Amino acid sequence: MDVVTRIPPSPTGRMHIGTVRTALFNYLFAKHHGGKYLLRIEDTDKERSKKEYADAIHEDFSWLGLEPDSVSIQSEHVPRHAELLQELIEKGSAYFSKEPAKDDPSKELELVRLKNPGVEVTFFDLIRGDVTFDTSELGDFVIARSINDPVYHFAVVVDDNDAGVTHIIRGEDHISNTARQILIQEALGYERPQYAHIPLILASDKSKLSKRKHAVSIELYRQQGFLPEAILNYLALLGWNPGTEEELFSLSELVEHFTLDQVQKSGAVYDEVKLRWFNREYLQKVSDEVFLEGVKNFFSKEVLKTLEETGRLERLLPELRERIEVYSDVAEMAKAGEFSYFVGEPEYEKEGLFWKKDQSAENTKRRLEAVLEILEPLEDEKWTPESLKDALWRYAEEEGKGEVLWPLRYALSGREKSPDPFSLAAILGKDETVKRIRFAIDELLS
Repeated sequence: MDVVTRIPPSPTGRMHIGTVRTALFNYLFAKHHGGKYLLRIEDTDKERSKKEYADAIHEDFSWLGLEPDSVSIQSEHVPRHAELLQELIEKGSAYFSKEPAKDDPSKELELVRLKNPGVEVTFFDLIRGDVTFDTSELGDFVIARSINDPVYHFAVVVDDNDAGVTHIIRGEDHISNTARQILIQEALGYERPQYAHIPLILASDKSKLSKRKHAVSIELYRQQGFLPEAILNYLALLGWNPGTEEELFSLSELVEHFTLDQVQKSGAVYDEVKLRWFNREYLQKVSDEVFLEGVKNFFSKEVLKTLEETGRLERLLPELRERIEVYSDVAEMAKAGEFSYFVGEPEYEKEGLFWKKDQSAENTKRRLEAVLEILEPLEDEKWTPESLKDALWRYAEEEGKGEVLWPLRYALSGREKSPDPFSLAAILGKDETVKRIRFAIDELLS
C-alpha cells in the first residue's frame, strides 16, 4: 500500500503548536514509508476563515521544513460534495430536513441528514487498539447545512477518499468524530482508512493546551527567534519515544526512526523550559554568520550601530552563545542594561571598585596599576579572553583573585553583575580597556 497522510488545518487563526505536532507525525509516518504527505486548507467555516491565516499556514510549514507533496483547498471541492450529497439523497441514504435555525427560530433551514442505521461500529486504532461506538445514540445527524454547504464530517470524508488518504493520524480529541465519519464512508461505499489517534499536548495543569488559553502559536515562536529544527525535535518527543536515550534528531533522522508503535497513549505535558533547552542545543550548532544575523534582529538600532562601529558586535558573539537559549533573550538582556557598558562608558562611585575584603583605595589603586602594567605590553592579536587570563592569573593568585579581578571587572562594566573581566576586556578591545582602567585609577586618587 502506498501511504498517504494529510494535515487539514482551518484558516481561522494563527497555527497552534498542537497542529504542528500532528502535522509532524503525519509527515514522519508518510516519509518513513516512502509515501505522500498532503496539506488541505479546511475553509468550510466561511465566517471565520481568512486568507491571511491561510497564507500564514503555508509560511509556517515552509519555515518548519514540512513541505507538503500537494496542497488543496476544501471550498474548491464544494461541487463534488454537492454531487455526492445529491446521490445519497436519491438513493435514500440521506434526506432534506426543514428545521428552524438555532440562532433565529423564525428562519427555516433545509438541512441534509444522514439516515443512521443505528449499528455498533468498531474500528482498529493503530495506537489504541479496537474502539467501539454505539451509533444509535447519534440519531440522524446533519451532514450539510444545505446542498452546497456540507458540514466538516461530510467534507473531510469525501476529500480524504478523493485524495487517496490511507492513514488518518490526528489528536485523540477526534476519536468521537470517527463513528460519524465511518457511517458516512459506508453510505458512500468508501474503503475505510486506518486511524491513529495520538495523545493530546497538555498544559502544566494537565488541561488541554488550547489556542484560547495558551499563547503557543508558531508565529509567536518565530517572533521570539526559536529555530525550526529545535521546535520539530521537541515536538517529535511529545508523545513519541524513540526507544533510546538520545534526544537530538534532525528531521531526516526523525523520518528514519519514526513508527506509530512507539507513540504513547497518555497525554504529553508541554514544557517550554525543555523547548528552550533544545533551542540552545541547536543554537550551538549554527555558524557564526547565521548566529550573527539572528541576534542582530533583537538589538535596538542605536545599540547595534554602536556595537558594529566599535567592532564589538562580533567579539560579543561567544558571550551571547554561552548565555542565550533563544535569540529574543538578547532583547531581554538589553532591557536589563547588560550591553550598556559596551556602548557607553560606565558611571559608578569609586567605592564600587573595592573588593569586600579590602576597603582600601590605595591597595585597589596599586592592584589596578599592576594589572595595567601586565596588560599594556600585550599585542592586539593576543587580546583574547584566554590570553588575558593567562597573563593575569598568576598575579591574581598571588594577591587574591577577588582583590584583583573584582576592581578590574567593575572598572570595565561599572556593574556588580557582568561577564568575567577577561571576556569584558576582549570585547571592549585593548584601547578601551586601558582607558577604563586608567579612569578608575584616577577616580581612586580623587
